[in-house]
Parts: sequence; structure tokens; C-alpha cells
Amino acid sequence: MHVPLLIIGGGLSGLAAALRFARFIPDVLLLEQHARIGGLNSYYYRNNRLFETGLHAITNYAPPKLKNAPLNRLLRQLKIKRKELDLHQQNQSEIRFINKESLLFSNDFSLFNAEISSKFPASHNGFQKLLQIIEQYDPFKPLPFISARKIIQEHLQNELLTDMLLCPLMFYGSSIENDMDFGQFVIMFQAIFIEGMFRPGGTIKDLLDLLLKHYTSHGGKIKTRASVKHILHTGKTVHGVRLGNDEEITCDYILSTIGSEETFSLLDEPSGLDVLPRLGFVETIFELQPDTTLQQGYDRTIIFYNAADRFEYRQPQTVVDFNSGVICMPQNFQGLPLASFKEVRTTHLANYNEWKQLPRKSDSYKAAKDDTALMSLSMAEKILGNFTQNIVYRDTFTPLTIKHFTAKKSGAIYGNPVKIKDGDIGYDNLYIAGTDQGFLGIIGSMLSGVSIVNQHILPRL
Repeated sequence: MHVPLLIIGGGLSGLAAALRFARFIPDVLLLEQHARIGGLNSYYYRNNRLFETGLHAITNYAPPKLKNAPLNRLLRQLKIKRKELDLHQQNQSEIRFINKESLLFSNDFSLFNAEISSKFPASHNGFQKLLQIIEQYDPFKPLPFISARKIIQEHLQNELLTDMLLCPLMFYGSSIENDMDFGQFVIMFQAIFIEGMFRPGGTIKDLLDLLLKHYTSHGGKIKTRASVKHILHTGKTVHGVRLGNDEEITCDYILSTIGSEETFSLLDEPSGLDVLPRLGFVETIFELQPDTTLQQGYDRTIIFYNAADRFEYRQPQTVVDFNSGVICMPQNFQGLPLASFKEVRTTHLANYNEWKQLPRKSDSYKAAKDDTALMSLSMAEKILGNFTQNIVYRDTFTPLTIKHFTAKKSGAIYGNPVKIKDGDIGYDNLYIAGTDQGFLGIIGSMLSGVSIVNQHILPRL
């Protein structure tokens, strides 16, 4: 079997790239190692209902009139109409540093600006200057690492406010401990604070089904349960893949969305990129009775919290760090239909190596998951009030879960701290897209796949 383009990885970046290419050349094949597409943003069934993975909220909301906004550019590239997605904006979210300060934000940036002006008046002018830099900065220009923390602190002269700005952006996209590349900071600041968050009216399954429908309508093909064992190449030219069942598929181009280090391993070649620790997470989903009313923060969409003296975004020494995290209420988006359930989802930094000492499905692993859920519940109730009595089901997944279902090294959802912004890893006809290209969030990940197809592949076919 031969195709012009073969895409490795059926997550949102791979799906978007495949759909973009199929609009012009339908002979494209998407390979996914699991039975279900979606990668980090997928779904599973438990307790007689569908649970989403990954999709707390989508960043980069934009109204239709902003033609150059990432969301609208993506929809144009894929020829998907906004009404097909049924978009719902967030209610209101919060950054809460317990016993210190809180900042509210929404899809109206003036709220966040006013919060900073009111609660950090001495930093207001510096924040306005920082906004000017953000507006003028090109985050996609290939540059060496520039410390976002250093630039922010120079302008704000306030460590608490610096930490509060970084907290949501780190939890929603940083693969680097206690800092971010300034270009990635600019991307995430625009995506979360200036543009804001939303979600489609349906589930992640509905979104994946929509993308697949468009993709297959153009003639694109997908092969699931198709793990890639080797990328076949002669020198710096690839000419196909060998699957786990030893089937070989030849191609003119390969686009890999599984990560840079993971791609190099299929080439049997060291990357030289794996030099920094990778960050993992645990997440617990608490399904609540539909009539549950949270005592505090009941209308918040997401709360990013820190309970320690200083905010530390780094690999913990123990299995989980509960001092900071994300609490999401995915039913709290404007105009969402009333659901037959409510959820609280908590996310914390975790140590993959510590979890790896507990073999999956062992009693010690299950006990650690139970302890994690209870500790996470305790932290959430300090912020939301007690809801233990309303829990009807809970589930916890760890870095081992993520590694098992996505093959991400160390279960690190944000990939390698070293990003390759142009997607070029030194091969004539092999490129990477997705998290390790440096595009962040669901919209960014999808635009990553589209951009590589547009820049490197379509012009040469």
C-alpha cells in the first residue's frame, strides 16, 4: 500500500492535518494505535455514561467577526461551520492563592484587567507595558529559550502577581519547571486571558465524530489498532513505516504527531533533545448527583489554586503534589443544556517515576489512586465546600494511564520541554506537529497539524 501522506497519531493534531490534506488530495492515511481516536482528548465509558479525557475547556474563543483569530482561522482551513460546533463560553474562572489573593477572569478581558488594577495597583502600569509587549511579540519566530518569569517580574515587580499570572498558563500548557518560554507565555496568555475559554455543546466524542465525518467525506482513510514499530528510511529520506503486525506501508511524506522523542525512537536514532524532566499529572473525576449545589465558587468554570507559601510548578518528590492544582466544573459554561449529572474534575502535578514503582492494576497502585482521590477531594472541598455526600462515582487516572493509552513518554501530556517550532527534525520528508512543535491547547494543536501540511507538504505535491 502506498499513499502520498501518512500521518502517525490520531489525536486532534493528526486529525486536523489529515482533514486539511484530504481537502486537496484525498489519498491520505491516518494511523492510530488504539481502537479509538482522540489521543489525549478522547473518552471512555464507566458507570453507564461517557467520560471525557482531556477536554476541560477549549482555549482561544473568538467571535465570528475576528477573522484572524486562531479559532476562526482553523475553521476556515478545515471548512467547518461554527454552528456545527455549538459553542458555549465559560461563565467565569478564578486564580485563587489561598489566604493571599484571588483574580477573576472571563472571556471579557476588561474584567481581568480591572482585577489586577484593583488588587495590585502598584503593578498596573507595568502590566499595561507587558500587554504591549505581548501584542507585538511574534511567538512563532525560532529563538532560544527566553524566561517568561524574568520578563514578567521585571515589569510587575511583584512575585505574587507573577506567580498568579503563570499558574493557569503553566497548568494548561507548560512542559518546563517553574518557568515558560516567553513565546509560549505569549501564546497561552492570548489563548486564556485575552481570548478566553469555551466548549462545544456536545461531548468530545461528538467533536471527534464531526472531524471524522468531514475527513472521510473527502476520501481520507483511517487505520486504528495500527501501532508503528519502525519508520523506514534511507539516510535522511523516509519511505514508509512497518506496523506492529509487520505490515509495511510506503509513502511520499510522513507527519508524526506523537512527539519528537517518540518519533526519533521509531527511527532508531537518538534525538539529543531529552535533557529536561518531563511533567506528569493525575486527574480525578467526581460525578455528582444532578441537584448538587456547591457552597462556594458554584458558578466558576475553572479554579486554578495554590495553597503553599510559593507556587511551585515542578515534578514533585512524592507521587502527587496537592499544594496546587486545577478544579474544573465542566457544566459551568453559558447556555449548556441541563445534564443528568454534574462533575468536579481535579488535576495535580505528579511524579511518573514514583507511580511507575506501583505496577498498574496492583493493590499498591489501586491504594495510591484511592489515597490520591481522597486527598484531592479534601483540597477541592476547602475551596468549594463539602460535596462528599453527593458523589455517586469517581475515577482517577495517573501518568501511567496516560502513558498506556497515548504512549507519551513518562505520561507527559505537554511533551518534551524542547520544542521544534518549524516541525523540521532534519529529514527530507518527515515532519512533526502537535505539542512538541510548541503549539498549545486544543486549537493550537489542531493549527499545528494544519500549518505543517500547508507549509511543508502540500506545496511539494
